Amino acid sequence: MATMLKYEDKDLKVVGTRPIRPDGVDKVTGRARYGADINLPGQLYGRVVRSPHAHARVLAIRTDKAEALKGVKAVVTRDDFPEMPIEYAAAGELIVNFRDVTRNMMAREKVLYDGHPVAAVAATSDAVARQAVKLIEVDYEVLPHVIDPVDALAEDAPLLHEEQITEGVDPAPEKPSNLAKVFRFAKGDVEKGFAEADLVIEREFNTKPVHQGYIEPQASLASYTEDGQVEVYTATQGHFVIRAQCAKLLQMDISKIRVIPTELGGGFGGKNNVYLEPLAIVLSKKSNRPVKMTMSREDVFRATGPTSGAHTRIKIGCRKDGRIVAAEAELDFQAGAFAGSSVPMASMCTFTRYDLENVKVTGNDITVNRPKVAAYRAPGAPISIFGVESILDEMAIELDIDPIQLRLRNAAKEGTQTYYGPTFGPIGYEDTLKRAVEHPHLKEPLGPDQGRGIATGFWFNIGKETTTTLNVNEDGTVTVILGTIDVAGGSRAAMAMMVAEELGIDVDKVRPQIGDTQALGFNFVTAGSRGTFASGMAVTVAARKAIDVMRERAARTWDVPVDGVVWEDGHARPASSNVGEFEPLSIADIARKSGMTGGAIAGHAEITAEGAGPGFGTHIVDVEVDRKTGLVKILRYTVIQDTGKAIHPAYVEGQFQGGAVQGIGWALNEEYIYDENGTLQNPGFLDYRVPVASDVPFIGTEIVEVPNPNHPYGVRGIGEVPIIPPIAAISNAIHDAIGIRLREQPMSPPKVLKAIREAGNGAAG
Repeated sequence: MATMLKYEDKDLKVVGTRPIRPDGVDKVTGRARYGADINLPGQLYGRVVRSPHAHARVLAIRTDKAEALKGVKAVVTRDDFPEMPIEYAAAGELIVNFRDVTRNMMAREKVLYDGHPVAAVAATSDAVARQAVKLIEVDYEVLPHVIDPVDALAEDAPLLHEEQITEGVDPAPEKPSNLAKVFRFAKGDVEKGFAEADLVIEREFNTKPVHQGYIEPQASLASYTEDGQVEVYTATQGHFVIRAQCAKLLQMDISKIRVIPTELGGGFGGKNNVYLEPLAIVLSKKSNRPVKMTMSREDVFRATGPTSGAHTRIKIGCRKDGRIVAAEAELDFQAGAFAGSSVPMASMCTFTRYDLENVKVTGNDITVNRPKVAAYRAPGAPISIFGVESILDEMAIELDIDPIQLRLRNAAKEGTQTYYGPTFGPIGYEDTLKRAVEHPHLKEPLGPDQGRGIATGFWFNIGKETTTTLNVNEDGTVTVILGTIDVAGGSRAAMAMMVAEELGIDVDKVRPQIGDTQALGFNFVTAGSRGTFASGMAVTVAARKAIDVMRERAARTWDVPVDGVVWEDGHARPASSNVGEFEPLSIADIARKSGMTGGAIAGHAEITAEGAGPGFGTHIVDVEVDRKTGLVKILRYTVIQDTGKAIHPAYVEGQFQGGAVQGIGWALNEEYIYDENGTLQNPGFLDYRVPVASDVPFIGTEIVEVPNPNHPYGVRGIGEVPIIPPIAAISNAIHDAIGIRLREQPMSPPKVLKAIREAGNGAAG
């Protein structure tokens, strides 16, 4: 059922405190079992043969030498997987087409990127499997390739898909192209708005694909039994969606596939998709043995989804007083080898922090010879907002208006009608800006070649299908079985805290755990900052149902009507003296007698959570630019964000800090680098440089709480927003430091140094 519980303003005893996380000890002692830690008796080891070409026809695959190698028990190629029709489904925030998923999982007619799988083997040891993949011979007809989204739109660009006709344009084109789909969002009259503007600024920006950078590579273990049942252990953000996709791709009954999620060593949107799971299942079926497959770090970079790179054109017009009268954006996003980039979400987020009458956004989804993109924390939003927040900074300077005040003059608020549809209820965007004005960070003095930047972010957040079961144990403790993966760490603690608050017991009496796909009904993936919001709503429903059962059991014990029993502070109590004089019954008291009063006590929730509250944040950053080397050093960083309600403030602060650090890496160093042949040159953390501790200062945090009216504890999702502002904030800070505005990411030392030298020659601006 669709569920939306209203916010309840009440005194809280557990929610808002900082208890120790329930999974912490296992993780710091090494007991926690991640995907690659799972083993089964008699298991084989799987490896994948990957294309060395960015674009080529697959003419023939010869596996006979590999199959003859001692220890090889199974080999699979495109012929082992059924052809899929065009059919769309949600996999996290991004939509997938099963025809494309099966081709990304294992190349069919063509390979479309460096690293595209063409075959897989299972052998008695990893060493034999590595040897076997070298014996598989593939004949290719190498084709021209295209890497950049703008180049891919050229008339003479190499065509990835001969059957791809652009959707979203009228009339439909007659010829195929690399433009898969066009998305349009509009409100008001943009041309009229620009005509009324006193100042119009139009700029172009470029960003490169970046990877989520999770520590744990993808790992899966599949066991296909003689009666057609499958168990899959896998590191994923959504085991129910993985089960559904495997069933579809392999044409199996969903009930025959059981997916057991392992602990997750990071995901950030990158573990919503199937990669190894179907391969391991079919290899297990052919070999009649369990098959374990683990990606190398090189495999992760070459063949799993980074986020999109993009070319964007942003145009904003305002009056002299800073009021924005028109805003327009065209976003060219690369989807990778198959359609389905994050451009729809980017389009919806581009200008949504502002209360605007005239808006036009066009998003283009473009296929190129790169790995199919995956979601990455607020998919697309950091890219499009980079341009908008940079132009607003430029406008503030031109109009001599404080950059925060300029944003306050245009800030979205309760009642603002978004250009993509919804009207905002209570939101905290203005509150984050006002908190920034008062923050001591703004009073910190700056030295030579040091600068300060401001930028803001927005994410809409989601709810979706969520189920949970709460079991009251015989001793009065409680077990909560969750169907949402604990991606970032901390959501299990948050669920336990809300259950403890509802039941009126200590949080250490609640044990949360993640159930497999046979333990609960369907749960959507942990994505879109939905975990604490949706599961929090579900556990609240389940706890209240369990309380109703316990009130009914107390009523039986006392032989009174159910409405004569109330639940207070973890006890069933008589509703009034008229009911009778009875000693309050604790959960343990009721549970001990459950066998005599009706059996086990549980509460269930099967809901579609609705009413996710949008999130807003404001970031302040100080940088120092070394004019001799181009190195940008982060001196101080502050994140101010509306959380609705911080269930566990320490984990909220950790989310703020983690998102900011990822955004700093995105801004300053991270990018995929390809050579002239379309081969990835930096598939590892030595050459693909993510921030380390010495690269960043301690990230300061400020929690703003404007409760979401559609959640019993006021929760808003918080995980996406922190990664959105950093690119723009750092670019603005660099301009403040040295007077040079960078419109291309990453702002790495060579690029900054080049801009400084060009500025010295009068060429930069």
